[in-house]
Amino acid sequence: MSETKVVALREAINLAMSEEMRKDDNIILMGEDVGIYGGDFGTSVGMLAEFGEKRVKDTPISEAAIAGSAVGAAQTGLRPIVDLTFMDFVTIAMDAIVNQGAKANYMFGGGLKTPVTFRVASGSGIGSAAQHSQSLEAWLTHIPGIKVVAPGTVNDAKGLLKSSIRDNNMVIFMEPKALYGKKEEVNLDPDFYIPLGKGDIKREGTDITIVSYGRMLERVLKAAEEVAAEGISVEVVDPRTLIPLDKELIINSVKKTGKLILVNDAYKTGGFIGEIATVITESEAFDYLDAPIIRLASEDVPVPYSHVLENAILPNVEKIKAAIYKQVNKG
Repeated sequence: MSETKVVALREAINLAMSEEMRKDDNIILMGEDVGIYGGDFGTSVGMLAEFGEKRVKDTPISEAAIAGSAVGAAQTGLRPIVDLTFMDFVTIAMDAIVNQGAKANYMFGGGLKTPVTFRVASGSGIGSAAQHSQSLEAWLTHIPGIKVVAPGTVNDAKGLLKSSIRDNNMVIFMEPKALYGKKEEVNLDPDFYIPLGKGDIKREGTDITIVSYGRMLERVLKAAEEVAAEGISVEVVDPRTLIPLDKELIINSVKKTGKLILVNDAYKTGGFIGEIATVITESEAFDYLDAPIIRLASEDVPVPYSHVLENAILPNVEKIKAAIYKQVNKG
C-alpha cells in the first residue's frame, strides 16, 4: 500500500517536479520567479536550494524568450519544465509553441523530439481580471503535436504532471489557479504515474452523464451529490487529458445514461466542450441520446475584476443543478 499525505495542489505540483528531477538530471525548471521567490503561486518553494541555479533558472520577463529557449533546450537534449504562470501569457509564446515546437517532430520524421512541459495557471475565480483569468485550452487543442492536460483533483495533478514531464511531446499542463490551496490526499510513491489519455469516472450514475475537468469538476461533483438526495443519479466523467481525449470512456457513459451535460469555465463559443459534443454526435452514442446536449461555460465576455460579476458569468452549483433538472424533465 502506497504512503499518502494530505497536501495542497501547489505542494503536489512541487512534489511531482522534484521527484522527476531527482530521477533525471536532464530535467530543468525555468520561468519567472521560480527560483528565489519559489514561484508566483508557491509551486517551486525549496527547489532552488535542492537543485541549484543550473537546474532551477529564473528567466527574464519575456514569455516569447522563455518558450523559445525551452524549445531549443528540449531539441538539444534537455527536458524543460516551464512555469508560464498565468495561462493568458501563452499568447505571447505562441510562435515557439505552435509554429516551432509542436511541428518539429512530425517535420523531421520523428527525429526531433521536443519534450517541454508548459505549466499554466488557468481559469478565473481569484479576481485576476480580464488578462489573467482565461482558459485558452481550445486554442491549443486545435494544434497537432501538442498534448493538453487538465486535472481537476490534487492527486490527479501529481500523477499527470509526472507523466507529462516524461512525455517526449510538448505538453500544456493546466493548473486551476483557484484550487492551488485545495488540500486532498495524494500518493507519495515516486513511481506513481497517471497515463495521459486515460479519463476517470469520478462518480458512477445512471440518469445523466456530466463531463467536466479542471476547476469545474469540484462544482459538478457537489451538484451531483445534492441532486442524489432527490433520487437523481449523475455519472461524472473527468477526461483528465483533453489531447489525447479518452473518447471511449465518454461514449460508453452517454450510451448508459442517454443524457449529456458538458461543463467548463472557458468561453462558450468555440470552447473545447463543443468538440466533446461533436465526438458524441459523430459516434454511435448519438442514437442513445434522449435529450439535446447542454453546454455550461463562461459567458462570452472578458472576465470581470469584480468578484460579483466574475461569479455571475461562470457555471456554479445552482446552474449545474438547473441543467440537470432540465435534462431529467426531458426524459
